[in-house]
Amino acid sequence: MVRLVVEREREINDHTVKSTFKIKADLVNDTGELVEAKLDKDFATKDEALEFSNALLDATFSVNSIEKKPSKRSPKSPFITSTLQQEASQKLGFSVKQTMTLAQNLYREGAITYMRTDSFTLSEEAIAAAQKEITAKYGVEYHQARRYKTKDAGAQEAHEAIRPTDLTKPEVYGLEDQAARLYALIYKRTLASQMSDAKLQKTQIKTNISNRDESFLANGEILVFPGFLSVYDYLSSDDKLLPDLSQGDELTLVSFAARESFSRAKPRYTEASLVKKIEEMGIGRPSTFATMVSTVQDRNYVTKETREGVERAYQLIEINEGKVSESTPVENAGAEKNKLFPTSVAYLLTDFLVKHFGDIVDYKFTANLETDFDTIANQGVVWQSVVKEFYGPFHAKIEAADDISREETHGMRDLGTDPKSGKPVSVRFGRFGPFAQIGHKDDEDKPAFASLRGNLVIETITLDEALELFNMPRTVGETDDFGVIKANYGRFGPYIQYGKKYVSLKEDIPEDVTLEKALELIAAKEKFDAERIIKTFDDSEIQILNGRFGPYIWNGKKKGKGQKNITISKLFGDKEPSELTLEECKKAISGKIKSKAAKRKKKTKKKAVKKTTKKASKKS
Repeated sequence: MVRLVVEREREINDHTVKSTFKIKADLVNDTGELVEAKLDKDFATKDEALEFSNALLDATFSVNSIEKKPSKRSPKSPFITSTLQQEASQKLGFSVKQTMTLAQNLYREGAITYMRTDSFTLSEEAIAAAQKEITAKYGVEYHQARRYKTKDAGAQEAHEAIRPTDLTKPEVYGLEDQAARLYALIYKRTLASQMSDAKLQKTQIKTNISNRDESFLANGEILVFPGFLSVYDYLSSDDKLLPDLSQGDELTLVSFAARESFSRAKPRYTEASLVKKIEEMGIGRPSTFATMVSTVQDRNYVTKETREGVERAYQLIEINEGKVSESTPVENAGAEKNKLFPTSVAYLLTDFLVKHFGDIVDYKFTANLETDFDTIANQGVVWQSVVKEFYGPFHAKIEAADDISREETHGMRDLGTDPKSGKPVSVRFGRFGPFAQIGHKDDEDKPAFASLRGNLVIETITLDEALELFNMPRTVGETDDFGVIKANYGRFGPYIQYGKKYVSLKEDIPEDVTLEKALELIAAKEKFDAERIIKTFDDSEIQILNGRFGPYIWNGKKKGKGQKNITISKLFGDKEPSELTLEECKKAISGKIKSKAAKRKKKTKKKAVKKTTKKASKKS
């Protein structure tokens, strides 16, 4: 799995963006009915798009042909484990782990059949129950009995497809919201799998341009008979009604846009699409999909992230009021939601294993091993022979790995030279994660180090990004009340520092936080501290503070450095915290004052138990 995510990320990084100009136009007939159309070709350059745009100023438009043809859509098979995970992700936004947890609960409640299955088969009882339900609710014409078969030769098919145990119940009383939504998805998919096809009519109108060879195309789709779409996956928003036109009808151009469009790399994996991929490759079992996806994230090989895009300018050519105009708007590009990204350790691990254990991390090896497991299960071969065949070559590779240099496991990458010091800049993986380094360990001066933050990884970080890591702490500003205010990254995340005090940055980052925002956070902290402090003492770090469990004495030490918090009520009862003296606080911290509760305990002596012995009577 990790290798798949790493290889996809490299494909994305290697992608060369190409731009083309796509043409859209709105035309109307003599009664004002709208026809939304696209040009039948794209233009490679702005000049070509501009030439075409200018030509339209003198053009006339007419309907060249109208093509109508019937179409149909068939329902999908009932859910198996992988398709349930994918559909729940796409339609409900559930993670793979979340889906399986909810499905497990539904199964335990007796609401659905077993949720770890690779079989599309429904029992005859379920097919009959679906027929009865469909004909009663929708009519005979909506029913079509279907028996699905799996195409995967390695499928075990130990259980039937995932379905409700009672098809007369579209809802189950008492379920929590998320479980109810998942149950509804399973119910609708099961019922739809036994329904008739949806019938549609597709229409395409081709419009001539008097002074050009290109044509405008308008496509529409009308639902004639809904069939299974009455229950599942009805996409009414996709239906586009076209006006009733005839060949030769004149049309008028009312709006036009030639928009620069950019090619896209393959999409990053989501949890669901990754499950689909490994299933296609024959890797894993329905019972292991969710665990595999969770494990690679728990071990920090892969992270699931939502990332904001970046602004990107594009060129736009329009026709307004009989004139061609050009502009350069801005769009948001590259935004990702709940996508899987490899970490620095994922790149390092993948490259190391592919280089030294290539046959073992080969996708076919894993798929073939799954086949071997099936053979063992069917008693076609003893397990010892499979293990022996694997272990011999594997052990030899382990022994050969003793000669691998330590440097190779660090994944070091040279980025260039620091313009200020003239020293080399590199990134590598260390004991506490990936970091950037200025200088060399053999230099007279100690090298400078900075941990990689945020989305930065060893594989793709640039010299400028690495040097930016060393620009911390950043001075945000200075005021008479708080002195110099700095922003930085720390062990527990980004923060603001003023004097010896710190405030966490929850929403902003040190590079961008403004003085105004910093002062707002400082003011909130000062207010909180003021309400928290009950009493302080001159020439002492000891303070009396308000806490979660009432007033307490704090010895002024930080956590991990001898910190002590003494709950006042336990030692002093109802005494007012503000009336405590420094001497009393010191005695409490040193343990010289006994707890009130301890004093109330009465010492009781244990009564001695008198032992009695029975004399055995001697038989005479």
